[in-house]
Amino acid sequence: MGEGLAVLVAEPGPLERSGTFERSAGGAEANVAVVLAQLGVSAAWLSRVGDDGFGRYLVAELARAGVDVGAVAVDPTRPTGIYIKERGGGSGTPHDLPSSESRMHYYRSGSAASALAPADLVAPPLVRADLVHFTGITPALSESACALTRSLLDRPRHGSTISFDLNYRPAVWGARIGAAADELAAHVRGADVVLLGADEATEIFGTGDPGALRALFPEPAQLIVKNDKHTAIGFDGEQVVEVPALDLTVTERIGAGDAFAGGYLAALLHGADLRTRLRYGHLCAAAALTASGDAAKLPPPQELRHLAGLPDAVWTGLTYPPSADGTIGP
Repeated sequence: MGEGLAVLVAEPGPLERSGTFERSAGGAEANVAVVLAQLGVSAAWLSRVGDDGFGRYLVAELARAGVDVGAVAVDPTRPTGIYIKERGGGSGTPHDLPSSESRMHYYRSGSAASALAPADLVAPPLVRADLVHFTGITPALSESACALTRSLLDRPRHGSTISFDLNYRPAVWGARIGAAADELAAHVRGADVVLLGADEATEIFGTGDPGALRALFPEPAQLIVKNDKHTAIGFDGEQVVEVPALDLTVTERIGAGDAFAGGYLAALLHGADLRTRLRYGHLCAAAALTASGDAAKLPPPQELRHLAGLPDAVWTGLTYPPSADGTIGP
């Protein structure tokens, strides 16, 4: 549940030098839905798009990926949000980024998705969902979108699970930035499954230490702390598990957190244990880190199952992506 964006990906190098832009579909929750669909989970996307070409493109792309888009509303007056992805060329010239880095330029103020509101909670996918996922971007969009997510957290669960990925984006909060810390803390405390990065947690909550974060937020049944590219530490009740990330060469980092969330949540819905859930998160994040698009293209399901079940000593020696013979290994 959240905003989808039409993405215009620039050529590597300073943005002003890009003569062409490659179009793709993005948005945190939409990216998670695409990963879930690839992992055998029936996924639906609840959002709003404009009555424009970008909106029609987003809906078509999600549908093509196997995501149910029946609950996406078309707004006749507000536009579909877009963002420009600037990619580093590593030239060292003014305004260029390092080759493995990206920078986002948002154009989403007053977008169709900013009109999301509590009335959207009657959408059929939400009523029947085993799990509802959204991120900290959604309450940042507007007062009405924040009222939507607050209402979702407050209503009876009826056996469903609510998953929340912190995704702290100061630029999206805009003039409401002063309320961000309290709002996001309330969302963390109200969800059942929470995923966050140590760096963003430090920025908004003052600490990235997993133990300190668990002490600060004991309410979620599951709390997952991602320590940049190195490890992920999962708390599930009294259980604590740490799983290292795979060895890889980063193409770009945008979308990796969404892929991790999709992998973790798919494994959760399939009944996997905590260690396996974290490994699925790492595997899906690796697919995003080594690609140029926002949505990860995953290895075959049987390959993922094999890798997620390897002994610890073998897992720590894995490299990504697959070798020429199609395997992933040391």
